[in-house]
Amino acid sequence: MKDKATIVETLVEKAEEYAKTSVELYKLKAIDKGTDIFAAVFSQAIVLLIVALFFLLITLGLCYYMGEILGKTHFGFFVVAGLYFLIGGVLYLFRNRLLDVPLNDFIIRQIFKEKKR
Repeated sequence: MKDKATIVETLVEKAEEYAKTSVELYKLKAIDKGTDIFAAVFSQAIVLLIVALFFLLITLGLCYYMGEILGKTHFGFFVVAGLYFLIGGVLYLFRNRLLDVPLNDFIIRQIFKEKKR
């Protein structure tokens, strides 16, 4: 009878150890996925920042060029602001298809992406 109790105690201890190990493994996997997603988003943000700075300089050049064509510098800024207003309106109208869906797809791809080891 004592052997059965010892076997059951051993089995319970092993089950507890397995459960703790499984929980720890899932925590580590979650941390790994979280850092992967953070790294991907951070690298995309850096690229986006560089592209934004590029467009800022292009925009300033376009503003001054349009101002030179129209005769007054501030007219060039108004024209470019109107252009950006139109682009912003189009993006707002089609934000689900142009922004939300691709962003959701990107995050889901990052979550389910297998690591190359």
